[in-house]
Amino acid sequence: MFSKIVLFVCMVFLTTICHGQTDKRFSRQVGAETIIGPRNAPLDDGAKALISDDNEEGVRLTLIGLEVAVGKREHEAALSNLCAGYVKLGKYSDALKYCNLLLARNDKHWRGYNNRAVVYIQIKQWDKAHQDLTRGEELNPGARTLKVARSMYMDAVYPVREEVEVDDRQNKSNDDSQS
Repeated sequence: MFSKIVLFVCMVFLTTICHGQTDKRFSRQVGAETIIGPRNAPLDDGAKALISDDNEEGVRLTLIGLEVAVGKREHEAALSNLCAGYVKLGKYSDALKYCNLLLARNDKHWRGYNNRAVVYIQIKQWDKAHQDLTRGEELNPGARTLKVARSMYMDAVYPVREEVEVDDRQNKSNDDSQS
């Protein structure tokens, strides 16, 4: 179950880091090149730290990135990464706080529903987890991370019991006949 959480969180970070891709632009001078990095370096570095499982540092940098975030996209990326980062740290009340802030800003942010569903799964609030998964699946039906979260939910709510039956009668009758 823990490995599914780690896989899920890593997938979320891989999709949100795309906003920090570097952009090369050439000036009017022949051969001169200016490389422009991410606009919000702490947010970008925080996402990279979270992907590499340096969760404390990732959350710290992302909090700084949230303070200097400009525009809706950066704010939402920061809130989403904070929610996921706190999930990775096992700090579910903090994770829930940032998921709720994200969804209050944008109720169509499927990753927010996905992340909050994982929080609800971890704190065993099954009805809320199911509602968030359903809403996320309505917004993005084919999302792989939603499928992973749904399987976590199903494993927790409807665990598969092993139905292995050992029939010792066969071995016992063989043992009796050899005596």
